[in-house]
Amino acid sequence: MAPPQRSPLRSPESISQAASRPTRRSLLAGVAALGALGAAGCSRVATASSTEGGDLLGRLRAAGVVRLGIAGEIPFGFIDKNGELTGEAPELAKVIFKRLGVDRVQPVPTEFGSLIPGLNSQQFDVVAAGMYVNPERCEQVIFSDPDYQMLDAFIVRKGNPKGLRNYKDVVEKKAKFATGTGYAEIQYAVDAGYKESDILIVPDQVAGLNAVEAGRVDVFAGTALTTREVVKKSSKAESTEPFAPLVDGKPHVDGGAFAFRPTETKLRDAFNVELHKLKKSGELFRILKPFGFTKAEMTDLTAKELCGG
Repeated sequence: MAPPQRSPLRSPESISQAASRPTRRSLLAGVAALGALGAAGCSRVATASSTEGGDLLGRLRAAGVVRLGIAGEIPFGFIDKNGELTGEAPELAKVIFKRLGVDRVQPVPTEFGSLIPGLNSQQFDVVAAGMYVNPERCEQVIFSDPDYQMLDAFIVRKGNPKGLRNYKDVVEKKAKFATGTGYAEIQYAVDAGYKESDILIVPDQVAGLNAVEAGRVDVFAGTALTTREVVKKSSKAESTEPFAPLVDGKPHVDGGAFAFRPTETKLRDAFNVELHKLKKSGELFRILKPFGFTKAEMTDLTAKELCGG
């Protein structure tokens, strides 16, 4: 299957696209699985320091634990069937914070939309949820550089009978289109000319797969990672080649990162130092690979680029 016409995905060797203004990343199912650990978020962390650059790193080292805000979003940050914290962001956090002298991580479950308010109201120390970096969020928090980048893809019937490879195809071929609650793909489709009221909104990629298999829709849009993972056991559906959606007429690549309170620049900078060491050594990919990430999702995007700075 020929991939859609798009600008090439960024690689560690080159940067070929300027960052554009992204929309929200999807909120997937999984919050219910966190109920048993919900009490972890009841008490607040210590009040932020007024010291220039913040002193949170020193306080975390003294306490020996860092609280991570997560949103029950597979594969980014979630509690597994054994009640253990896992996901690409928590596993990466475990490695980096250990290098920074903080031995333990503690999950604080919340809804995706409450991550930034919870961070800024001292409910936890860091957002570890694979959060997309965009200009609106950059006005409220500071981000590490992204640890991954992501394109979109579709779930379609086997053989892709309608030849749907991007949002323009969906509009031109009048395909029945679905995506998830709060997904960025809603706006991407609308920007391409699809009527928002005609979009079928389903809870997540599993429901999207079911809708395609049952013939309720022709296509479900999600991230390249989640779509390719969910179709692995399907005999009726497949995932299309990844493609870059258009934002303001330009191909756009999203990047996910850790978020910190604006006062805690010392912690963010120390985190970035260790993150870039992991990128250079290749260990970052080894950490993310078990969660379905490929080398195509490794990135040299920076928070400054995605913030529009």
